[in-house]
Amino acid sequence: MTDCKKLRPIMFAGTGSDVGKSIIATAFCRIFLQDGYRPAPFKAQNMALNSFATPEGLEIGRAQAVQAEAAGVPCHTDMNPLLLKPQSDHTSQVVLNGRPIGNRDAYDYFRKEGRAELRKAVCDAFDRLQQQYNPVVMEGAGCLAEINLRETDLVNLPMAIHAGADVILVADIDRGGVFASVYGSLLLLQPEERKRVKGILINKFRGDFRLFESGVKMLEELCGIPVVGVVPYYNDIHIEEEDSVVLATKAMQAMRGKINIAVVLLRHLSNFTDFDVLEQDPRVHLFYTNNVDELAKADIILLPGSKSTIADLYELRRNGAAAAIVRAHRQGATVMGICGGYQMLGMQVRDPHHVEGELELLPGLGLLPVVTDMTSEKITRQVRFFRTGEEIPLEGYEIHMGTTHFVEGAHAKPLNRLESGETEGCLADNGCMGSYIHGILDNPSFVNFLLAPHLHKTEAAGAPIDYRQFKEEQYNKLADHVRKHVNLPLIYQILSQAHD
Repeated sequence: MTDCKKLRPIMFAGTGSDVGKSIIATAFCRIFLQDGYRPAPFKAQNMALNSFATPEGLEIGRAQAVQAEAAGVPCHTDMNPLLLKPQSDHTSQVVLNGRPIGNRDAYDYFRKEGRAELRKAVCDAFDRLQQQYNPVVMEGAGCLAEINLRETDLVNLPMAIHAGADVILVADIDRGGVFASVYGSLLLLQPEERKRVKGILINKFRGDFRLFESGVKMLEELCGIPVVGVVPYYNDIHIEEEDSVVLATKAMQAMRGKINIAVVLLRHLSNFTDFDVLEQDPRVHLFYTNNVDELAKADIILLPGSKSTIADLYELRRNGAAAAIVRAHRQGATVMGICGGYQMLGMQVRDPHHVEGELELLPGLGLLPVVTDMTSEKITRQVRFFRTGEEIPLEGYEIHMGTTHFVEGAHAKPLNRLESGETEGCLADNGCMGSYIHGILDNPSFVNFLLAPHLHKTEAAGAPIDYRQFKEEQYNKLADHVRKHVNLPLIYQILSQAHD
């Protein structure tokens, strides 16, 4: 335990995207908590389809919610004041301080005009955090040396300069070119920017560290700053991922002796962390696919959330996956949709006001007797609820645009009852259901309900894990892993010493 003196903020910036900034920041949120501090995460601008609802019912990037959990504090929009949710290759929904303010073309968004307002908003959010927490653990975005965007950058070194933060440059050695990426990134910085970078952290190292000792010395001599750690690659620690690029490694076929659950791989898939808990269930084999033959082998098909429901529904109909899902259900597969997936399972998705695009109506898969109307108002809230007919309290959160209602004469019942008394979701029979609630599968009793018709197919004994306890164990494992391979006294020295 330390005396908890005030530390300067620390920023983990990267030599590129997907170098592990988010995971390293998560590790340090837990390390500082373990050492007696009160840390909080901060990323000025995040681009992600994975998001989360704060206790106030506002929206932030899922990565910062995970980091807040590791830090042991409630998540808040000040931890991620600006969230970009891609809707196409060129446009994103802009969420500012937890609320959508419209869709922006990438070219328009990154122009100088209008940046002052956004810069003030993210700086104000940081300032509020800085008054409450010690230290603020900041995360950069992409590469810290995107020189063509220097004047409009809100998240990397301009933010570090505003915060008075010490920057640790994170590089991924597993992808190769680590010397060029580190040295080149630093060389492209302006003098006042480079002074903020106080250390280098090499991430995802494989092999015998002794073979890289000379490399560490070379980097330190070239760059004039210390290498504060070389963190080995790991595959036995499970932290919720920020980027759906990881799903490519989970596209596996069905497995004997398990309940095979296929998550339909959508182009605009969002909140895929809904399914992480199932990966840890010993009775389950989870895989992601849109292949019609693989869908046919699934015992349970999960249709996930989407940032562009109509576009993804159109693609499912075009590529044959929609017909494959309907066919699998007729042959005994359970089908469940969450959020956008729930909307797709209905009779129609209607968009008369062109919230998502030009198409005003598209038939759904017809497996649930519901119709969805797209609306411009976004619902974001945390919810407590009960599965219909049960009295076990469950928890989750909603993030969606659109309202869904039963068609006249529907032979179905609501899936859930909210604590407020409202009904939610649809249960057509034990083989097809839909819900707007993200995190619904984090509740063990709901997982048991979902798996019950297929338990005879699994050879593995077991029950749903306590996912909260599991996540706590993983944060501690991650912190222990990083502690072993970084020079923590040096990092504390960096965050404590007077600046030149």
